[in-house]
Amino acid sequence: MKLKVQNLIKKFNSTIAVNNISFEIEKNTVLGLLGPNGCGKTTSIGMMLGLITPTSGKIYINDTCLEPKNRIKLLSLMNFASPYIELPKKLTVKQNLEVYARLYGVTEIEKRIDEMIENLNIKDFLNKKTGDLSSGQKNRVALAKSLINKPKLLFLDEPTASLDPDVGDFVREYIEKYKKNNELTIVLASHNMREVERLCNKIVMMKHGEIVDRGTCEQLIKKHGRQNLEETFLKIARSKNEL
Repeated sequence: MKLKVQNLIKKFNSTIAVNNISFEIEKNTVLGLLGPNGCGKTTSIGMMLGLITPTSGKIYINDTCLEPKNRIKLLSLMNFASPYIELPKKLTVKQNLEVYARLYGVTEIEKRIDEMIENLNIKDFLNKKTGDLSSGQKNRVALAKSLINKPKLLFLDEPTASLDPDVGDFVREYIEKYKKNNELTIVLASHNMREVERLCNKIVMMKHGEIVDRGTCEQLIKKHGRQNLEETFLKIARSKNEL
C-alpha cells in the first residue's frame, strides 16, 4: 500500500506536537521515521493509524483519505506493534491472538494462528499469560499480533527495544523474510541505527515536531559528512538550528 501524509499538524492545547509534516511511502518499501524522544514520531504514527485526529492535514492510503467514512475499511488493511503498548496481561498468548484475529475479521483463525506460532517460535509459551512473559517473548507475540491479519501497511514502533542481541536479530530477520514473501509497506520508528540501515529504503528525520531532513541512509551520511547513520543522527539531534 502507498501512504501519503500531507501538511499534517497536531496541537495539544497550545503545544504543537507535529508541525506541518509531509512525506510519501511507496508501495512495498520501508520508511524509517527517526528523531529524538519527544520529536513527534509516536503522535505521527497515532494519526496514521487513525487513533489520533489531526488538527489539520490529510493522510491518504492508496489515494483514499483516512477519514471517518473510510476508516473501518482502511484500518482492516493495517496493523502495528509496539513494546510500549501491552496486550491484555491476564489472557494467554493464544487467547490474545484469537481475540485480535476476530477483531480484524481474520478467516480460518486457527490456521493463521498456527502459522504465527511456527514462524515466530512461540509454541513453548502459547498457554502462558501474556503478563508473565519476558521482554523477548512479549515482542514476538506483539509481532505475531501485528501480522495476524496479513496487513498491507504495518507500523513498527521500536520493535526490538530492550531485547538482547540474539532476539533482536531474530525479529529483524523475521521482518526481512516476511516482507520478502509478502506485499507489505512498513513505517519503522527506531533508535537502533544499525536496524534502520538494515531495514529501511528511505528515512525521514524529525525534530521538534518537524521534518528536518530526508533521504536514503547513504545520502544522509554523505550529506552530513559522517561515517555512519548513528553519527548522522547525533549530529542532527544535537544541532541547535534546523537543517
